[in-house]
Amino acid sequence: MQSYVPAVVYTMYDGFYIYSPFTNTLDEESQEESVTYENGEKIYGLKPYIFYSCRYQTGGIDVVITYSLDNYITVQGVINGESVYRYGYLIEPSNITGSGDNISYRGVRISPSETLTENVGFVQEDGSFREIQNCPYVRINGVKYYKDGDTWFSILNGQRQDFLESTISEQDHSGIRYYQQARDFTNWVESNLGDLTGADARDIVTGRQIEGLGNYEIFESESASTGKSIEDPNSNFNMQRQAIIRYSIEKNLSVAIANYNRYASDTSANFQMPKLQEDEWERIINNISIISFMQGLSIGGKLYNGYSIVTNTVNEEVVNTDSIYLITSDGQYHKPTDNDVGTNVTGAYLNMDFERKTVATSTEGTYYYYSHNELGCYSSVVSQTGVDVPENIYEYMAEKGGAAAQAYFTALGRERYSMYKTNNNYEELMDEYSE
Repeated sequence: MQSYVPAVVYTMYDGFYIYSPFTNTLDEESQEESVTYENGEKIYGLKPYIFYSCRYQTGGIDVVITYSLDNYITVQGVINGESVYRYGYLIEPSNITGSGDNISYRGVRISPSETLTENVGFVQEDGSFREIQNCPYVRINGVKYYKDGDTWFSILNGQRQDFLESTISEQDHSGIRYYQQARDFTNWVESNLGDLTGADARDIVTGRQIEGLGNYEIFESESASTGKSIEDPNSNFNMQRQAIIRYSIEKNLSVAIANYNRYASDTSANFQMPKLQEDEWERIINNISIISFMQGLSIGGKLYNGYSIVTNTVNEEVVNTDSIYLITSDGQYHKPTDNDVGTNVTGAYLNMDFERKTVATSTEGTYYYYSHNELGCYSSVVSQTGVDVPENIYEYMAEKGGAAAQAYFTALGRERYSMYKTNNNYEELMDEYSE
């Protein structure tokens, strides 16, 4: 079947891989060693990681901006003769008021600190299973650190790994830090890159202008003519972000599929990039996804040409606006747009934290447990008949207000701030989370 699969695409948080054939090349030194491949052999493999990046040139600005599946960007290059390397989340500064621990987003007070707990299970040294109920934890750079007595530990492959640092604070301040730092970063972007438009976009390899990206200001704020916040789904920034991600995938995938005609010796099919529908691109550019292609397969009286898209909405690599579940006092968890959720909200966590966990032991078989004891609301999580479908969840939650809005916005900031990113400095983060 592999002869009919020209390429498979794996989209990640800030870039993607393409799995397709290539001609292996070995230098003379490698050929003298014991290797499993021959020089010139055609083999399948992952191509180097490709970032969702675009170069922008205008006036004294020459920068490369790397986008992601949410509102996080990385800026590298030269601005007015000075080298810059900045990164962070973009958020409308006018939506954030207050200072210090008294920060509000869209009029909703962000919790300055939280005590997070969940159940955790692991394999002990004797091979048996142990579960700790309501264990305090913090999540730093994508890793959860739990506290058992005076000892902090993490879980790796089901095994407990005791952590030598003992100064981690049980109080988590990630939610409020997200909004504080996002406001500062966005102010810097607007001051230094506020005049950038889609017309300034250049192909990162050829340097040629990329057509069709619009002539609007990418980082135009709500105070300008649009009336839209930067983080809104239909903002100028999000239109540019989605356009760059799509351009990068389409360009590289088209080349990979077209080149496959040189490798397809088992079929006479003419491999070419199919036209994906707009709703399919919407899924791809906002979620971790796999895109697989199959072309030229004989199924009797005709040839099959098709593709499939699989998206993963329950993962730790990206925190979308629908990745947060709210906990209510009746012992259930709900989607934030559940129309029955109001003042009875007691907390909010990442949706995958409610998934069943599996631990395999050497002496007692496989154990299953849940990090949270709450049960999913059927009409909200399963049938989804009791949920609203807002165009802008930020505005929707702000209008809902109260405990639901506070828990949601705090959790959204917390989970985004604490997820793994290649730009993160581990030592600096550990200092931030210390007592």
